[in-house]
Amino acid sequence: MSQFDSSVQIGWFIPTTGDGEFIGVPPERKPTDDYLIKVARAAEEAGYEFALIPTGGDCLDSWVVGSWVASHTNKLKTLVAMRPGLMNPVLSARMAATLDQMSGGRVLINVVAGHYKEDLKATGDKLHNSHDDRYARTKEFMEIVKGVWAQSHDPSQPGFDYSGSYYELEGGMCKPPVVQRPHPPLYFGGSSEAGKRTAAEIADVYLMWTEPLDWIKEQIAGMKGYLKELDETKGIRRELKYGIRAQIVVRETEEEAWAAAWRIISRVDRETLDERAKLHAESDAVNQKRQMELWSRSQKENYMIGPNLWSGLTAVRGGGGVAFVGTPEQISDRLLEFVDAGVSTFILSGYPHLEEAQISGRLLMPLLRRKLAEREAARP
Repeated sequence: MSQFDSSVQIGWFIPTTGDGEFIGVPPERKPTDDYLIKVARAAEEAGYEFALIPTGGDCLDSWVVGSWVASHTNKLKTLVAMRPGLMNPVLSARMAATLDQMSGGRVLINVVAGHYKEDLKATGDKLHNSHDDRYARTKEFMEIVKGVWAQSHDPSQPGFDYSGSYYELEGGMCKPPVVQRPHPPLYFGGSSEAGKRTAAEIADVYLMWTEPLDWIKEQIAGMKGYLKELDETKGIRRELKYGIRAQIVVRETEEEAWAAAWRIISRVDRETLDERAKLHAESDAVNQKRQMELWSRSQKENYMIGPNLWSGLTAVRGGGGVAFVGTPEQISDRLLEFVDAGVSTFILSGYPHLEEAQISGRLLMPLLRRKLAEREAARP
């Protein structure tokens, strides 16, 4: 749990494809082991509780980097990726249990059902063109992972058996047992109906890419509807936490913050921008389509999509490109508005990730920590 509010967790990001001040151009810093450890330690010193290790594309392997980061930090948790279709479920469960043991319970699991079609095709995923089927497979995958994790707590129990459309298993076991009970927290994102139904059954934290506050409220309300349906139709009663992925540009003055934000995309050329925008628009991921809709709608408003919310990075970097831009007071207030809407997990990042972890650790985190503590103290 958070060291400054038991209901809110704040994470950072490890740039495993390289890093720099600008996006849309080759990164100035290579993702060396030395640099990634510097970013991780800066995030830990800043007060971030965990770090997302990305997956897919040109990323270094999430599990190897996550293990390396865990071995060079003391408190920071690593959020590493399980990828159904590319990994075996029992082996994945054992990998997670091993990292959980070796890190002293500092592993979190990001369940990634898909990616860009070309990336999935290049990694041999037969369901690269079958969006909803990938979620059905993910549900089976995680039922096996959870099943062998549960079995690991009591080795006297028989092995775990499973028969599904995508997996057959007899006598499945996980050794060593996981440290965290009942298992490491499971993070999961997906804005389609298939994605949300899967999240309702398997996730602990439902992740969204940052959108205007009203859009986020609608997504949370929709997820609660799927949870209610799950209870009514299958008798399975579950609750979820909700999280968002966002960029951050915080400075002492608003003018400095906006100058820094625009500087990030100041070197991207028109051809690159058009190519990236086309790539993201062709994705079958609903959350990516929503991000591109925000970017397209906001072009005439300098990509402003809400108070201190900026979509200027979206078409260039893809994924969670919306940024909180402003002073520590402004951004902490915006984050609290999302907390009030039901968000309890934030995964933040900025360019370059080393310096932005240090800047946000100095300017934002102490203020946010104080405001959250004051709220906690004021509760009945």
